[in-house]
Parts: sequence; C-alpha cells; structure tokens
Amino acid sequence: MSPGSDSVPNEPLHGHQRESSSKQGHSSSSSDGFTLSVEDLAPLTDPTDPTLPSKLGGIEAICKALKVDPKVGLRSDEASASSLGGSDQAKFESRSKHFGHNTLPEIQSATFFQLVKKAYDDRTLILLSIAAAVSLGVSIYEDYSPRHDPNEPRVGWIEGAAILAAVVAVVFTNAINDYQKERQFRKLNAKKEDRCVKLLRDGHEQEINIKEVQVGDIMMMEPGDLLAVDGIILESHNITCDESSATGESDAKKKDTEENCYVISGSKVLDGSGSMLVTAVGSNSFFGKTMMAMRDSTSEETPLQLKLDSLADSIAKLGMAAAITMLVTLVIKYVVQHAISSQPFPPGADIFSDMVKIVIQAITIVVVAVPEGLPMAVTLALAYATTQMLKDNNLVRVLSACETMGNATTVCSDKTGTLTQNKMTVVEGHLSFASFSTAEGAKDWKKQVKPEVANLIIEGIAVNSTAFEDKDEKGNLAFIGSKTDSALLSFIKSLGASYSDIRADAKVVKMYPFSSQRKSMSCVVENSHGKTPYRQFVKGASEIVMRSCSHYVDSDGQTKALDDDARAKFDQTISDYADDALRTIALCYRDVSSSEYKKFTDDEAPTGKLICLGIVGIQDPLRPGVVESVREFAKAGVTVRMITGDNIQTARAIATDAGILIQGGLAMTGPEFRALSKEEQTETVKRLQVLARSSPTDKTIVVQRLQELGEVVAVTGDGTNDGPALKTADVGFSMGITGTEVAKEASAIVLMDDNFSSILKALMWGRAVNDSVRKFLQFQLTVNITAVVLSFISAITSDDNQSVLSAVQLLWVNLIMDTLAALALATEPPSPDVLERGPTAKTAPLINLTMWKMIIGQALFQITLNLVLLKFGAQIFRLQSSDGTLDSKNQLVLHTMIFNTFVFLQVFNELNCRRIDDTFNIFKNLKNNKVFILVQTLVVTAQFAIVQFGGRAFKTTPLTAQQWLLTVLIGASSLPVGVLLRLLPAKIIPNAIIPHVDEERQPLIDRGRMRWEGAYTQMRLQRSLFEAIRKKKPRHVDSRNTAQGSSRERAYGATTAT
Repeated sequence: MSPGSDSVPNEPLHGHQRESSSKQGHSSSSSDGFTLSVEDLAPLTDPTDPTLPSKLGGIEAICKALKVDPKVGLRSDEASASSLGGSDQAKFESRSKHFGHNTLPEIQSATFFQLVKKAYDDRTLILLSIAAAVSLGVSIYEDYSPRHDPNEPRVGWIEGAAILAAVVAVVFTNAINDYQKERQFRKLNAKKEDRCVKLLRDGHEQEINIKEVQVGDIMMMEPGDLLAVDGIILESHNITCDESSATGESDAKKKDTEENCYVISGSKVLDGSGSMLVTAVGSNSFFGKTMMAMRDSTSEETPLQLKLDSLADSIAKLGMAAAITMLVTLVIKYVVQHAISSQPFPPGADIFSDMVKIVIQAITIVVVAVPEGLPMAVTLALAYATTQMLKDNNLVRVLSACETMGNATTVCSDKTGTLTQNKMTVVEGHLSFASFSTAEGAKDWKKQVKPEVANLIIEGIAVNSTAFEDKDEKGNLAFIGSKTDSALLSFIKSLGASYSDIRADAKVVKMYPFSSQRKSMSCVVENSHGKTPYRQFVKGASEIVMRSCSHYVDSDGQTKALDDDARAKFDQTISDYADDALRTIALCYRDVSSSEYKKFTDDEAPTGKLICLGIVGIQDPLRPGVVESVREFAKAGVTVRMITGDNIQTARAIATDAGILIQGGLAMTGPEFRALSKEEQTETVKRLQVLARSSPTDKTIVVQRLQELGEVVAVTGDGTNDGPALKTADVGFSMGITGTEVAKEASAIVLMDDNFSSILKALMWGRAVNDSVRKFLQFQLTVNITAVVLSFISAITSDDNQSVLSAVQLLWVNLIMDTLAALALATEPPSPDVLERGPTAKTAPLINLTMWKMIIGQALFQITLNLVLLKFGAQIFRLQSSDGTLDSKNQLVLHTMIFNTFVFLQVFNELNCRRIDDTFNIFKNLKNNKVFILVQTLVVTAQFAIVQFGGRAFKTTPLTAQQWLLTVLIGASSLPVGVLLRLLPAKIIPNAIIPHVDEERQPLIDRGRMRWEGAYTQMRLQRSLFEAIRKKKPRHVDSRNTAQGSSRERAYGATTAT
C-alpha cells in the first residue's frame, strides 16, 4: 500500500502511543482517517527543542498518517474518495476541519456602535452629558413655565443642546477615525496576504493561493520564498534558511533531511531548492501563534492623556466650587434683600421662579468652566495629524502614538532599508591590481586588464551565485536573491556579460551556499579547457577569505606568490574601502585536480591555496535626506542610535557618514553589549550610538535600559522577532514594504516607504499635536477665568441677580472658546520651528510658566476692562441722557457693546495663543493655516449677524459704525497687552504660586560634552603614541601594520568613552 493510499490504518505510530481522549483531533480520527493531531505535529517544528521525525516513526510513517504520497502530493479528489456514501463535501474539508485552515481567525472588528461606546467612555464627556441634561431640564422648565415672559423667545434649550452636540461631535469623530484607521491597516495587509506558492498536487507542480495550503501538502522551496507554514524537509539541495525574523538568530540555517529538518513559518529561503511536508498551518504554526499572542496586548494611557485627565478634573472641581459659591451667595443675597425690604415677602411661585433663575446662573458657570472643548481639541488635533501623516507615508495605527512621538528623546533605527536604500551596488574595485571607482571606470578597467583575467572574474561571479534576473512586483526586470549576489551580477551585466549564458555553458558539480560561519560561498565547475579537470570559485568577506589566499593575479595577468608587501596592499585596500562604508568582497579561485576533488565533501569545501583575483567594494548608499534628518533630530534634542546586524566597521562608517556617530560616541557589537552586567549596560547605553552584529533581543534590551533612564524611545523594526522591541518601545515603527505582519501588528506607526526621513515628519507632527493642545488650553483657560469671574461679579452686584452676559451670549462665547477654537488651533500644520527646541520632559507640567503668565495676565486685563466698561461704560460711550441717567434702550446698547468687546477680546487673543512661547511674531506661518483664517472669518461674520440681527434671542441691539469701531479697537488691545506680557520675565510669578520647572528633557549626555571628551581622549591617545615612538629606536615599520593601526586609531577616536 502506498503512502498516498486513502486506506490508512488508525493505530498510533510506533513509539508514540497516546490516549484517544487526551488530545484534539483524536475523537475524529476514526471518521477522518488521520492518526496524528495538531498537538502531535507541533513538536516537529518547535525551534527551542524540535522533535525528530524518527520519534514519530519516520517521514514515511508521518506521510502515511497524513494521507499523502510525497511523490504525488495531495490528490484533488481526496474529499470524494474518502467520503462515505459518495458525499459531495468540499475539497479537503475533512483535512481542514482536523488541522485547520491556513488563515488566522479574523479579529472581531468592533461595530461602529461599539466604537461609539468606547469613545464615549470618558470622564469629561460623561460629566458634560450630566451638565447638559441638567441644563436642558431646567431651561425647558423655565421656557414653558407660567412665569416665562411671552415676549422672550424660548431658547433656553439651546445651551444644553449645544453641549450635547459638542459631546456627539467628539464621540463620532473618535469613532469614525478609529473605523477608518482599521480599514486602512487591513487594506495595507491585504496585498501581502494574497500570494501564491508552488505545491505538488496530483503529481504536478501547481501555483496555489497561500490561504489554500493544507497540512500534508508538499511545498516546493526556492530561493527568496517567504514561508507561511511550518514543515519538515523531504528533499534538500543545499537549502539555507534565514530564521532571524522568527527566532532572532542572525546566522543562516542549513537544512537537511536528518538533524536540521524542521522549517518554521516566518523564515525565508536564502539558497538551495527542495521540498517540504507541511505540518502546521494558520494559528497552529509558529508564525500564527506569534500573531495570535500579539492580539492580547492592551494599550496604556499616554502622558498627555494622563495630564489632560488631571487638568479636566481640576477645572471641573473649580467650576463646581465657583458655581456652588455663586449659588449660595445669590440665595443668601436674595433672602437678605427681601428680609430687609419694606415690601412683603413674594409668593411661593415667584420665589420658585427666582430660585430657578439663580440655579440657571450657577449651571451657566459650570457650563462655562467645564472644558468641553478639551477632548474635542485633542481629538481634532490627533485626527487631523493622522490624516496628514498618511500623506507623509506614516500610517498611524495607535492614535496616541502621535503625541507620544512628539516627546521622543531617542530613535533606535535599523540600517538596511531604513537609513540606506537596500540596493547594493559595486562602486569600487581593485581587480588584477587595476582599480576603478566609478561605473564608467569599470568599463575602462575591463579594457586595461588581460581578456582572459576579465573573463575569469566574470565567470566566477556568474556561476558562484544564486541570484537570478526576473520581474519584480512592479513588473520591472531586477535581480532577485542575495543583495550581494545581485550587486555582483549587476556589475558584470554593466560590463556587457550575460550571466545566464555563462551559467548555461558551465557545468556546476558542487555548490556550497554562503555560510555565516565561513563568511564565504563557493562552487566547483568542470574545467574542460584548463590544465586541471575542475576549478573552484570562492567569494566572501575579504578579511576572512584573504587568509586562505597564497597567490594573486597581477596587472599582467600573471599568478604570483602573495608576499608581505602584496598582502599589505590588499589589507590597505580593504581598510580604505571599509572606512568608506563599503562592504568588501574578495574574489578568488583555484584549479582542482581529480585527486583533490575526491576529497571534497558535500558539507564544506576546502578553502586553502586560493588565488586572489581582487577586491570589490559594495555599498548600500544612504537614502537621500538621511544626513539632513539626523542633523534635524540632533537640533531637536533627539538622539539617533543605529542598531544593525552588519559588521562593526561598516556600521561605524555608515553611522559616521549619516552623522549618527560623533566623536566621543560609542560603537560596539551586540555580543559585547550582552556580555555586560545590567549596571554596565545602563551606563554604556548613555553613549551608545552604534550597535553592530546585533539581534532583535539586543534591540529590546537597549530599549529597556533607555526607558529605565527615563527616555521616550522610538524603535524601527521589520522582522517577526522585532515584535517585543516594537511593543516595549514607547513608539514602534514597522516597515510597510519589507516588514512582516507580526512587526506591523506590534507597531504603533507603519512607515509606508521604509524611509528614515518619514520618522522626522512623525516627530514634527507629534510636537504639533502637543503644541495644538497647549495653544487651545492657553486660550480656553483665559476665557474660562474671564467668563466665570465676570459672570460671578456682575450677577452678585446686579439688582436682578443676572450676569452682564446672558445665558445665550455665554453659549456663543462657549462655542467660540470650545468647538471653534479647537478647530482653529488644533489643525495648524507643523513648522520647522518645532525642531528648534528639545523634547518635553515626562514630568513637565501641561501648562508651563510662560503659558501661565499669558493666561493670568490676559484674564486680569480682560476682567478689569469689562468691569470698568460695566461701571463707567455709559460715560465712556456717551450713552447717558442729559440728566446723567441711563434708559433701558441705552442700557441694552451698553450691554451689547460690552458683549461685542468681550468677543473681540477673544478673537484677538486667539492670535496671541498661536504662540505658546515668548516669540513676538504671532502672525508667522498664519497663511499656512487656512482653517484658522476660515474659523476667524466665520466668528467675526457670525458676531456681526448676532449683534445686528440677534435682537431678542441674544438680547442685543444693532450698533452704529462708530460703536463697532470702538468695540473692535478695544478688543484689539489684547494684542499689545500680549506683547507687554511677553516682555515680562516668566519668573515674575512667585515660585510659591506656580513652581518654576524646566520643561525640556535634558539629554543623557550633551553632544557638545561628548565631542569635547572624545577629542580630549584622542589627544591623550596621540600623546601616548608619540611618547612611545620617541622612546623606541627608529626601525622598519611594516606597512600593513601601519595601515591597520591608523584605521584602528581613527575608529578609536570616534568610539572611546571616558
């Protein structure tokens, strides 16, 4: 019976007995014919302790248990053949039911109403709703009570309705933003999830959608494949997998059918070909389990949210205190007035009506005091920022990440693809002792050297490679495979050679894929035209491969012994290239006799007695704008640290070119950093600017140590195992192009273009969000204090216990200072000025000393001005009659002018609030904020309509042109007062009233100090060197040692920490 037969015995495999009720799937084994469950197969691909297939009876027994013939694959008629009674069940339904589908369970998307409920779950919004309900109830009673003046419009309900409208606007804005954000993220992942893989089915290779892969499928493996399922190797032709994104192990893993036969999802095939048996799919695979674990995370409140909650509570408490004080005062005043009056005490109905008016006044104070615009300002700022950030290639998944990023103090960035273009190119070469440094120079080099040498180099590059040319995702021809191989193939293509023709003519008898241990790759080809039957080509890390070289090819094409002088020249070339941030690759060969060839094993090729053809320098150039972005980060007080898997010399050179590594900074490797104690790591990380040869675990440790020092850390990551670091960081940036799904799921922001410069834009938007909220706070608190105090004093001092500003007028003021102000101040795009200051410390108050100076100063000025107008306005505006009295008509004109003045004080003060520092130019970049201009125009237009046509509803009367001019000019006095306040030092406010706190986060070590200490250390080093030279007698200095020594000194000067 073949392994693919549908008639499979149900007994357990040899050496793997189990109880039928103990594991999932056993109950169904008798009906579906599968004798292995998901749990049985899981240990096969556990990277921590894989179970060998032999423990389950061997590959053949596993295939039999999974009902598959490895030579045929799954049969498309499996369902009908295995069904009892000829059922028409769906294809592979039984298999999918037993082992699962290759899809993750969809995250239960919250309905729109659930998002609305979540958005409403806010203390400030609930408090507003209660205030609105009370206001509505009282005002409706007042409007429809028998005591209501029939000449007055019934507009009391508007106040409560307006508050509810503001609450609804905030809630729905939040809910809609969350809904759109989730849709955008799903759309981002859709393309990557929809791809095809090669499977063996019905004896033929077929391209099948990744979602339709089943446990038991035979999957074909080729270089470049990203594996989305777990499995075990059935056939391997030097298969090498990169499991770093899944396990964090940077070394490539060579796979075979014996000890290293397991393949885990999330890994990538680097080299070789073969096939594997799929043993786990979907949520049962390694990748799936990691993704499912990511879904359990909970988000924490950000510093801004915590500060805003605290501030809102304080304001609400003060508002309630003011309202209760006003209520008690007015009630006592009412009772005392009538008690000492000669008139009889009013009837109960009148008393009740008067009490209701007093309660309305108190509720108005609460409504004015409670910051209903605060959540709207935050929501609008974040919603606007996330929308605009998408245009800057930042997809924000977690809304609060915007404002958190604004206070970031450290950015830990990957190198490849983020700081660099991830496009390796041969830029320099020293081949056959002839050099070139440009693409055109390479063509001249080919003309200079002997044709047979050039052909030998080209042949070695073409055959000793696994990369190939094919169409990329955009349909353009590109080399696919190793970046180094692709760069070398592009190099020979530029020389007019065809790698495919050379490969077709060559007969490769042995291929040894790149090994991270040997740092080299080699192949053996038949040499039909040479003196020996075989020729071996070797390429790899130059400093390692050169150790195996005994000869070299000179400029005349002659093979010569590699003496000390020649070796020193090669070492100097390698050092120069490395200092220029080039990855150096040595190209070598040797002729192999039949007797030597017989000694070659399949695992590792001998690399001795090589003939060096030369060295090429390959570069992954920096992305355009990286240097400028790093400089801007430094100016903004943000430290950029590079964490890469590249070697220390290349990493140091790239970091120096980018401006990340400065004199006095520290560059070290991941293993060195891990070897330090926790205390040493904490001290080292202060100066750490480059971490090379690092693993994702190193990245997580660096993040944790920085956070323990109080840093706000942003991290970039693209691999599956970067998930913990992205989650641990305050803001995690994943790569939209090269990033895995796990990395995206763990991140707060997705870089759609994988570009480092986009992180700078995120920083600017984050600071703009923080500034927008603080601008709004400065404006709202000024109006709050002014309106509350003015209403309180005018109500107490008036004869009828009524405020100078009516309830409807206060509603309009409330609308100006809340909804419209939030819209105007929260939608200002960031300006380059936000990078001129350092990040705000976590412990810094939300309202700094400069803001308090403006708030208190403007509030005192406005209160004083309005009270003066209330007391002496009739004389100032010449509204009194000849006998000095003020009739009811002119009284209404006076109140209208005070109302108009009050509103224009806020209009002009809103311009003041565009700056929250002591900068005088409040009109800077005003033309860029079209929303602000539009809102201000709307407010002025609406104010004109209210005054001129509001009449009875707003208790106003039309003003003359002269009166309009006077009130607008008085309102404009907010501007010169703002200038005067900016001239006053903030420390004029006593420390006992408002503590003087430095709000900027100080760097762990100042860059200037770091440079000075680095320069001092280098001077000491040079002095010691000179003293050592003077003490010794003159003698011949080996040129190779001199070159290496100078290279080390240059590196040491940039990395020494004192």
